[in-house]
Amino acid sequence: MDALTKLNILGLALSAVLLAMACIKADRVRAWRTRFHPSGEELPDGAFVVGRVTLVAAACAGVFLAVQGFAVSDDAEWSDDELTSAVEGATAALDGSIELGDIYDTGFDDDGYATTIESEIVEHGGGDAPQFGAYASPSGTNKGDEATYQVTASGASATFCMHVTRMRSKENDWNAPGIAGGEGTAVVPGYRYAVTSRKGEC
Repeated sequence: MDALTKLNILGLALSAVLLAMACIKADRVRAWRTRFHPSGEELPDGAFVVGRVTLVAAACAGVFLAVQGFAVSDDAEWSDDELTSAVEGATAALDGSIELGDIYDTGFDDDGYATTIESEIVEHGGGDAPQFGAYASPSGTNKGDEATYQVTASGASATFCMHVTRMRSKENDWNAPGIAGGEGTAVVPGYRYAVTSRKGEC
């Protein structure tokens, strides 16, 4: 249970207390007041009416805010179905994708690609899914141009394992233009990605 949900429950509990206070009879309040403050002036009936209206209004406001808070809490969490659909969509979008590397390429940046995966999952989450809270954690055993990522999301109990392979694709190289125009000698390498995913931990 997240902090916002706990706060919403507390708000409902306080609203219930306020409603209970509004239901206390005037005679009982007068009796309590006489016991603890015998010399005090008699409270008019109008004071009790105003007090009840105030308590009921405060309780209604508390219930309204709690209901809105539950809606916000629900919008901020992923369901298993939302995450499943988003991972499937992200896998399809990333599989076969092409990317230019660096002239001085030092290897596959698995941390950088984790951000790419997270962005694709959010993009394929659908209209009701949150726009944040998806995580792709690189495996500690990643080597070379192959990497695995454990995919999770806030609120979802489901976990997915995504496997990524980066392959050299010379047909997608880009020749940087020369100083005098025309084709230069510097070649920016192209890479193609093969991406698969399955349900469960890596």
